[in-house]
Amino acid sequence: MIRLFKHYVPHTVLLLGLMDFAVLLLAAEAGWALRIWQIAGDASPDAGRIPQLLTFAVALQVAMMAVGAYGPEALRSIRFAVARLCVAVAIGVLFLSLIFFMIPAIAFWRSNLFYAMIFAITGLTVLRLLLGQTLGSEAFKRRVLILGAGPRAARVRELAARKDAGFTIAGFVAMNDGPTAVSGAVNRSDIANLAAHVKQMGASEVVLALEERRNALPLQDLLRVKTTGVHVNELSSFLERETGRVDLDSVNPSWLIFSDGFSAGRRVSSAGKRFFDLVASAILLIVTTPLVLVTALLVKLETRGPAFFRQKRVGLYGQTFDIVKLRSMRQDAEVGGLAVWAQENDPRITRVGSIIRKLRIDELPQTWSVLKGEMSFVGPRPERPQFVADLENRLPYYAERHMVKPGITGWAQINYPYGASIDDARQKLEYDLYYAKNYTPFLDLLILLQTLRVVLWREGAR
Repeated sequence: MIRLFKHYVPHTVLLLGLMDFAVLLLAAEAGWALRIWQIAGDASPDAGRIPQLLTFAVALQVAMMAVGAYGPEALRSIRFAVARLCVAVAIGVLFLSLIFFMIPAIAFWRSNLFYAMIFAITGLTVLRLLLGQTLGSEAFKRRVLILGAGPRAARVRELAARKDAGFTIAGFVAMNDGPTAVSGAVNRSDIANLAAHVKQMGASEVVLALEERRNALPLQDLLRVKTTGVHVNELSSFLERETGRVDLDSVNPSWLIFSDGFSAGRRVSSAGKRFFDLVASAILLIVTTPLVLVTALLVKLETRGPAFFRQKRVGLYGQTFDIVKLRSMRQDAEVGGLAVWAQENDPRITRVGSIIRKLRIDELPQTWSVLKGEMSFVGPRPERPQFVADLENRLPYYAERHMVKPGITGWAQINYPYGASIDDARQKLEYDLYYAKNYTPFLDLLILLQTLRVVLWREGAR
């Protein structure tokens, strides 16, 4: 994987993205050339068209990122990929129409845009037909040698078996540090020179997956492997990179303290984030107020009780605040004020509530909390104090998620389906810790774009 702005991007995704960008530029130029040829004009290349071509390519590639065209399923299934591409191009053209309205100087002719759109869908589909199998082949996967043969090593083996895994296992070396859970591992005592063995296996990375590390670190071996140019990684860092979350089963406080992340250099980024929250929330409140009022009227007409409700949530540094949402459940959804997890097909949800939850309309009033500074657009989802008190007792490092401002959408929301159990809360906490550890404006932008995918395909919160 390649690390861009502290976020890991698979080599295959980056390569495909660059090739897609080239295809989009060619599609835009071809659409322009075809239209000029039709009117008997000069269809030769012209540097003056570069702003139009770049605008077309950037807008459509952003739309592709937003709808999940680079997700694991889109890389494995051509039918899935084509469906996402068609939606992306449609959204991209709508986005372009807005850009052309605001900046007429870079606008396409309508016929040019239509031809470019057809060429783009065709070119992107052909590219995936040609590279679909190649991108997922062993040639694009890193070969990793695992030092260890216990349960931790077995977890890496399970991860490598996934279809979207970006690595393959070159072999296991049993370090005699505990129970064996991986068959076929070579014993360290049978290897004369570990560095030579790593080279012989063709590994580009060594992952330390020992069960017992106290007085068991093979420092001399690791030093020799490192000096041969092979990357040496610790299990927690390896899992963070490969899964996009902080693995609670392998981390310890010292890793969180000394590993890269939680940088103080984010102060400038945080100021920029607050400025974006202020501007975007103000605009969104103005634009969506009519929709919110109409929805509130529908809520009132369906069931008795207020259209809006306030609820205590835990925010930055554990401080509580009130969020405002459109009511999507019956007025008596929680008897005696007892907090209850929302369930799939929850009978407490009203008919109007079911619709506004799927479209995320019930979340719009929370924009007021963003404007006030209690929330951000992107961040860990704020939970209720009753749930937080219980989860802090049952899950390690749960309080650390409150070291960043909560958000309407977040890394956990776009990567993990909605859950209503302790195990689900644990999985989402791992994503929240990854966000808190690796926050950058780039990651925020990626989350905002991917939220469109969640809304379009009804993934995430219920």
